[in-house]
Amino acid sequence: QGSELAGWAMGRWTYEGIDLNHNFADLNTALWDAEDNDLVPHQFPNHYIPIPEYYTFANATVAPETRAVIAWMQRYPFVLSANLHGGELVVTYPFDMSRTYWKAQELTPTPDDGVFRWLATVYATANLAMASGERRRCHYDDFTRFGNIINGAHWHTVAGSMNDFSYLHTNCFEITVELSCDKFPHASELPEEWENNRESLLLFMEQVHRGIKGVVRDSDTGQGIPNAIISVDGINHDVRT
Repeated sequence: QGSELAGWAMGRWTYEGIDLNHNFADLNTALWDAEDNDLVPHQFPNHYIPIPEYYTFANATVAPETRAVIAWMQRYPFVLSANLHGGELVVTYPFDMSRTYWKAQELTPTPDDGVFRWLATVYATANLAMASGERRRCHYDDFTRFGNIINGAHWHTVAGSMNDFSYLHTNCFEITVELSCDKFPHASELPEEWENNRESLLLFMEQVHRGIKGVVRDSDTGQGIPNAIISVDGINHDVRT
């Protein structure tokens, strides 16, 4: 169809008619309901939130691609991730789903908002297209006034996103990168797209070394302790070894 002429829905659904970007289990609602009833974290966890039973049924509307990714995430405890989209120039970070269910746009930060904003900023400031002084709007939104980053729910609410699921179910910090105004760049434009994103991708991966690292050990045996819960004062989202 030519540069930037494909609509936002073009190529979005699988052969089975499932939108993979909205296909993960909604863990946000269960967490927020538990918070509203003062059940967190003593009766309901603030991390490693279990997948609802209905989502595991064989007849649930879950794509095989989604099930495969979830199994992969459960097998390997990733801590940092990014998924790449097209059609805009902006980096979004969780939460992607607005806390007020009837609001299409609402600032909905995670307990780790500072870390997510940093991760998004690292990518956006090193991306040649986003950081360019000749940066233009892709469509209607002017993301330059936000530093080319935005809270996902503040842009448009998405239930069942991979970012929210990664954070709430596996403790992986994941962002979404909208790579280009053009959702389907021509092959001849791909080298430029690579140059725009190469340094951003490398810098983003390097952020895995930020923060506290180490091994939690048994004081008597010196052996490492798997699944030890680490709590940080003031952050209502624990992590596990």
